[in-house]
Amino acid sequence: MLNPLATHAGVRRLITAAGAAPSVHNTQPWRFEVRRGRYIELHADLDRRLHVADPRGRSMSISCGAALFNLRLAMRVAGMRPVVQPMSAAGSGPSALSPDLPSDLPPTLLAAVWPADAVPASAAEYELYEAVKVRRTNRLPFSGDPVPVEVMAELAAAARIEGASLVEVGGTAAAALLEEVAAADEALTVDRDYRLELARWTAGNSRSDGIPSYVQGPRPVGDPAPVRDFARARGERARFEPHPRLAVLTTRGDGPADWLRAGQALQRVLLAATLHGVSASFLNQPLDLRDMRHRTDPRHPGGHPQMIIRLGYGAAVPRAPRRPVPELLRAA
Repeated sequence: MLNPLATHAGVRRLITAAGAAPSVHNTQPWRFEVRRGRYIELHADLDRRLHVADPRGRSMSISCGAALFNLRLAMRVAGMRPVVQPMSAAGSGPSALSPDLPSDLPPTLLAAVWPADAVPASAAEYELYEAVKVRRTNRLPFSGDPVPVEVMAELAAAARIEGASLVEVGGTAAAALLEEVAAADEALTVDRDYRLELARWTAGNSRSDGIPSYVQGPRPVGDPAPVRDFARARGERARFEPHPRLAVLTTRGDGPADWLRAGQALQRVLLAATLHGVSASFLNQPLDLRDMRHRTDPRHPGGHPQMIIRLGYGAAVPRAPRRPVPELLRAA
């Protein structure tokens, strides 16, 4: 098969897929560098990091992990096997796997990906790839219809493939989690720096990034709310499902390598959900607040929480804006 890094069209397809990944407040905090047509580097774009809400860079790394999964998937559909070397810490040196990597790696480098010969992609991989184009974060009310047990089992299996876990939260535990989300949201809204940072990504109608009004969804009626309000002064209001289906994505550890792994697991879960017509949005306020207070997360029986996900069946929503490929890519 032709190396997709060998042609402009091939590279463009890879970056288009990677850039369609979800990211915290749609900041799209990634950029890519193609090295001599042999491998591609994934870098964090530090200009897009949320310095108030994400002081550790955890959410940024999870976002980049989701882009990495899409990049891997696009490379498989191109007929190649992606060989990935994650950089678990700044300054990691080249290994026997990657002699082409320079010894003085920049701290922004999160992973390097080489295309290797492989058998053609499977039908299941093609289906996941097609889901990249239609996956959306859905902040509308959901119908309340239960997500079938077998679908939830498939989503949990998708997380395990990427080395993470998807833990369902139901009953009184779900109610308690929603209360925790509401309390965290209240604490965040009185933080002036947090509000200013959030407004940067939600107050306008950018054509390339952020969360413009047309994808923010209606303001929730009642409390606790199963979606972020984004502090809109006015707008449509709606009543959301009374018992949202919640799940928590967890990892065994809570360091940079785990965050990158969480992002890849998150995207595989979201694409699998999309294939079943299941929508998703996120309730990460307690995790934001924990990071802002510089608290380390004690290890829970189910692992370290990285994402709080609301799942269900919602109406179709428009796509959030995306950065153009030339803005994401640099050849070297």
